[in-house]
Amino acid sequence: MCGIVAYSGKNNSVLPILVSGLKRLEYRGYDSAGVAIFSNNIIYSKKAVGKIVSLEEVINKNSPLEVGNVGIAHTRWATHGSATIENAHPHYSQDKKIWVVHNGIIENYQEIKEQLIRQGMRFESETDTEVIAKLIGSLYKGDLREAVLAATRLLTGAYALCIICEDEPNRLIGVKISSPLVVGIADDEIIIASDVSAIIERTKKVIYLEDGELIDINNTTYDIVSFHNKVKKKAISEIDWDLETATKGGYDHYLLKEILEQPQVIKDSVRGRIVNETADINFGGLIEVRSRLKQIDKIVVLGVGTSFYAAKLGELYFNALSGVPAIAVMSPEYRYTKNIINDKTWLIAMSQSGETADTIAAINEAKKHGALVTGIVNTVGSTVARITDAGVYNHIGPEISVASTKAFTSQGVLLLMHAIMLGRQRGLDYSEASAIITAIKKLPDAMQEIANNHQSIESIAKLIYQDKNLLYIGRQYNYPIALEGALKIKEISYIHAEGLSGGELKHGFIALIDNELSTIALATNDSVTDKMHANIAEIKARHGKVIAIANQNLSNVDATILVPDVQSDFVQPLVNNVILQLLAYYVAKLRNLNIDQPRNLAKSVTVE
Repeated sequence: MCGIVAYSGKNNSVLPILVSGLKRLEYRGYDSAGVAIFSNNIIYSKKAVGKIVSLEEVINKNSPLEVGNVGIAHTRWATHGSATIENAHPHYSQDKKIWVVHNGIIENYQEIKEQLIRQGMRFESETDTEVIAKLIGSLYKGDLREAVLAATRLLTGAYALCIICEDEPNRLIGVKISSPLVVGIADDEIIIASDVSAIIERTKKVIYLEDGELIDINNTTYDIVSFHNKVKKKAISEIDWDLETATKGGYDHYLLKEILEQPQVIKDSVRGRIVNETADINFGGLIEVRSRLKQIDKIVVLGVGTSFYAAKLGELYFNALSGVPAIAVMSPEYRYTKNIINDKTWLIAMSQSGETADTIAAINEAKKHGALVTGIVNTVGSTVARITDAGVYNHIGPEISVASTKAFTSQGVLLLMHAIMLGRQRGLDYSEASAIITAIKKLPDAMQEIANNHQSIESIAKLIYQDKNLLYIGRQYNYPIALEGALKIKEISYIHAEGLSGGELKHGFIALIDNELSTIALATNDSVTDKMHANIAEIKARHGKVIAIANQNLSNVDATILVPDVQSDFVQPLVNNVILQLLAYYVAKLRNLNIDQPRNLAKSVTVE
C-alpha cells in the first residue's frame, strides 16, 4: 500500500504529472514516496521518507529526472518494514533494469525470497515488493509482459503492480488482483492509478481493471489481457465529478468541507429514490432483485470501521421496520465466524471506496453459500460494485479526508430507506413509512442549520480538548452514533474514547466516573429520552462532567449543544452525528494535529 501513479504518453515532462498524482493520493495514507522514470534511455529513481514535499526536495537536488515520457510513482503505507529509503518504492530487479511499484500484500513472499536468495540474489529491503521485482527480473527473457504473467502464476496474495523495464523504454505494464487499479485514457497519454483522484486532472475517461487482468501499454496504445494472455475488451467509463469537487474549496481541511457538504449529500443520496404517493422507496440498482427480496428470511449488514457502525444502525432499522431479522457483522470477522447463510439470506456490504479487502473477502464467502449480495458503495466501478449481485451508489462525490464523515451519513440514510423498502413489501403501513420519509426530507435543512453555526462547537471543544479519556453514551438508535462519535475523536484527536449504550453504564463503566472524566450524552427527544436523563443523573451524582446533545437546554449538565428536532427516532441520530463530527474536528484543531491525515491510518484499506 498505498498509492500508485504511472504514466505513458507524449508529454516529456512526466515528473510533474507523477508528483501531482501522488499529491492527490496523499489522503490514502503514506509514510514514504518514490518515483522512477525513463530519462535519456536510463531509468532514474528518487525516494524520500515522509510527505511528498520531502520527495520534491530530493528531486530538486540536481535531479536528472526532468525529461522522460514513461514513469511510475508510489506513496507507501507500511505493511512490511518501517519507513526507510530502503523500504520505499519503487523496487528493482537484481540488474536494476526492471522497476516495480506495488499495493497489497504478497502472502508467499518469504518462500519466494528464500528461493531467490539460493539463486544468489541480494535483498536490500524488508518488503514483499522487492521480491516481486527480483522475481520478474529472474523470469525476464526479453518480453516484459511474458515475465510479469509468469510471475503472477507464482505470487499469492493481493497486489496491484506497475512495472517498467529499461530494455523496453516505451512499455508500461499494470496488473490487478484484489487491489484497486484504474486506467485513465486521454488522446496523447495513458495514466494508471490506484484511485481516480490521481487521474481526474488529466482525463475523465477511465477503464476499471478487474482481478486477473493485465494492461500492456506501448506509448499511447494498449492491450488488456487475462493472466492467461487472452485479449479482453473493456468499456470506457466517464467519471461523474470534477477536480474542483476533490479540492478543499477554501476550507482549512477536507474534513470540515466534507462535514459541511452533508446537506447536499443527503439530497444526492435520496434524489429520485422516494415514491411519495405510496410512501415507498425505489432503488434503480435493486430493481432486478426486488422479487428475490420477498423470499429472504435473514439480513446481514456488513462493514468495518465507520461502515460497521452504520451497519449497526442499519441492523436496528431493519429489525424495527422490515419484518425480517437483521444482524450487523464486522467484515474482518465474517469468514471466521460460523454463519448460517443460504439463498434466503440478504447480505448488504458497505464500503466507501469499494475496495476494502475484508469486505470483499466476506462478499466472496457469502456468494459461495448462495446469498443475495448487494452493495452500498460510493466509488463507481470499484470491486465491491462489480462483484455484488446488485447495489446502490451513495453519489456523494470523493471523500478525501481519511476519517469518514459524509459516507457514514449517506450509508445511514440509505440503510433506513432499504428498511422502508423491504418493510413496505412486508406490512409496514403507509402512515409510519410516510412519517419517516417526511423526516428524511427534513434532514438537509436540519444539517444546514448546524453548518451555518458550526463555529459555535469550538467553544464546547475547549472544554474537553485536553482530556485524556472520554465517554460517549446513547440509547436505541443513538447507540451506534455514540460508537461512531467515539471512533471519530479517537481517529483525529488521539484521545481515548469509549462509546456505549446508556443502559450499559452501570454495568462496569460507571466505575470510571469522576470529576476528570467527561461524558458526551446523546439526549435528543425520542422514546427513551427519560432513560437517558436517568443515565445523566447517575453520572452527575458521581461528579462526572456531561456535555449533552439535545433539542432543548438541559439544566443538569455542564453544557448543552442544541440540535434541530426532525421529530423521528429513526432520523434524529443522523443529525446528532454531525455535531459529534464537528466536535471531533474542533478538538483536533485545538490540539494542532494533522486532521486530514491522522497518524497510522489509511483511507482505503486494501489488505487484510
